[in-house]
Amino acid sequence: MEDTYLTGTLAGAGSFRCDECSYAVGLDSLEAVPECPKCGASSFSRASLFDIHSPERGGDIQGGDNGEWVAAVRDELEQPGHYLACHEAGRVSVTPLAGQWTKIGRGLSTDIRLDDPTVSRRHALVAQEGSDVRVLDDRSLNGVFLNGERVDSSLLRDGDELIVGRYRLYFLDTTAMAAQSQQGNANATPA
Repeated sequence: MEDTYLTGTLAGAGSFRCDECSYAVGLDSLEAVPECPKCGASSFSRASLFDIHSPERGGDIQGGDNGEWVAAVRDELEQPGHYLACHEAGRVSVTPLAGQWTKIGRGLSTDIRLDDPTVSRRHALVAQEGSDVRVLDDRSLNGVFLNGERVDSSLLRDGDELIVGRYRLYFLDTTAMAAQSQQGNANATPA
C-alpha cells in the first residue's frame, strides 16, 4: 500500500509524486508538503522518481532513437536549468536538479530514488559547482557510467548519458540555450 501525505512534514527525504497529476518532487526530511507546482494539489505519495504513472507524459514522446526523445523533452522544457531525463517502459520523466547536491540511489534518503536491486542505496551524487555540473560515484557496487565509460567523477555536458544500475539517465543543460536566446533578443534591432 502506498502512503499518501497531505499535511505536515514528510517522514524522511526522497522522491514523491503528486497524486493528481504525477508531477515528481524531491524533498528534504524537514520540508513541509508543498502544493504541486503543476496542478496545485497537496497530496503526494512516496515513489521511485522514474516509476511513471502520468497519463500526460510519454504518449507524445516515443522511444526509438535516444536523440529524438531527448530533443523532444528538451523542447518541452520551459525553465532554463539542469535536468535528468529518463525514458522507461514507454514513459518519460524529467527531474530538475535544484540543489547543490542531488543524491541518486535506492535508499529512502536519496533525492532521486531508483527502486531496483541493480542500484546501490547510495549510488551517485550530482554536484552543481557554479555553472558546472559533476557526477560522482558514491561508492556504488555496480558503478556509474558516463557515455559508456565507468567514471568516479566527471563533468556533465548537455546530452550526456548516465547509466545507474539498469537506468539510463540523460543530462540536459538548457542554461546555454536560454543565454543564447536572451543575447539574440538583445542584439535584435527594432524595425
